[in-house]
Amino acid sequence: MHVKPAASAVQWAAATGRRLAESWAGSPRALDVLTALSCLALMALDLPGLAAADNSLSGPMAAVVLALGSATLLVRRRLPWLSLAVALVFIGWLHELTLIQFALYSVGRFRGRLAGVLATLGYFAFTLILFTVPGWPLDRAASFSSFLSLVVPIGALASAVGIAAYRQDLVRELDSRRAESAVLQAVQQERTSVARDVHDFVGRELTLLTVRSEVLSLRSRETAYAKDFEELADTARRAHLVLNEIIVQRGERAATPGVDGLPALADESGRAGSPVRLAMDADVHTLSPLRQAAVYRVVQECLTNAAKHAGGETVDVSISTDGTELRIAVSNTLPTRTAAGRAPVSAGSGTASMAERVRSLGGTLTARRTSNAYEVVATLPRF
Repeated sequence: MHVKPAASAVQWAAATGRRLAESWAGSPRALDVLTALSCLALMALDLPGLAAADNSLSGPMAAVVLALGSATLLVRRRLPWLSLAVALVFIGWLHELTLIQFALYSVGRFRGRLAGVLATLGYFAFTLILFTVPGWPLDRAASFSSFLSLVVPIGALASAVGIAAYRQDLVRELDSRRAESAVLQAVQQERTSVARDVHDFVGRELTLLTVRSEVLSLRSRETAYAKDFEELADTARRAHLVLNEIIVQRGERAATPGVDGLPALADESGRAGSPVRLAMDADVHTLSPLRQAAVYRVVQECLTNAAKHAGGETVDVSISTDGTELRIAVSNTLPTRTAAGRAPVSAGSGTASMAERVRSLGGTLTARRTSNAYEVVATLPRF
């Protein structure tokens, strides 16, 4: 019987622990637990004072009460008002101001500005009423000025920070939705462009097929094949009609260039400041119009990205065929001034539309950054 070595078991346990720690560290639940523990640790510093000032609580009992109060922060995302209510009880009963800071922050962070302001005003009113009660808060606030300098800043600052964090969350979510919308729009536009290319190229072939089949049908009227050629002509006409119905919004636009347009595209990039070294196999010119359009669009987007983020660097473009596979590789050297900074090629809508174009033809597209260069490689079936 094979027994796993102790070293392997330790390594497996360590790897499992790291994976669990990484998955837990970035979760909201972990942040809530850390917040509750931090609040409990701060309140625990006052345990001796609580036991001495309030005869109804012993040291262990005070620890239990504070732990239960801190535990309400575990549900602060769904029930921030619960933490606020318990914090107000702590103020009136134990003269404890730590939990109220976390509670007001949570209300502002997870319920917004209006809720945060109302919670803060309620806190001010509650503590002001308590201030007028004889014997409270003992030596904590001997005068109204002490009250203002202690209670008001605590609540206002905690609530303001929570509201600011709430607004930051909204901004990040809005930016994320805008970016997602831009990518989806770009993908949809590329699909429409592909559909229009299909209409242009396939429609042309169907038109030729229809004309040829009609000619053959006329020539074979007196033969046994006349009916077959008539059916072939009818089928070609119906196929062309279906294609026209699918592309209902074709619009007016210039046809997508093929590989013959790449030299002009390279010259244009060179004039813009990014020289291009273009290498193409001779067989590339025999590709179907749809694949030539895909090659042109991929190279065009890569040159656009290189001009944006690596202006002045030479761009190498290689288009080759190997058996049944077509390979497009575009790479550029990263400029020294941005090599350690922002990404050289945008991962936004242009890249998404480029990838969609390749996927629509059954291919794949990968973008890879090395220490000194960025390379985009697209592979798709040749036929």
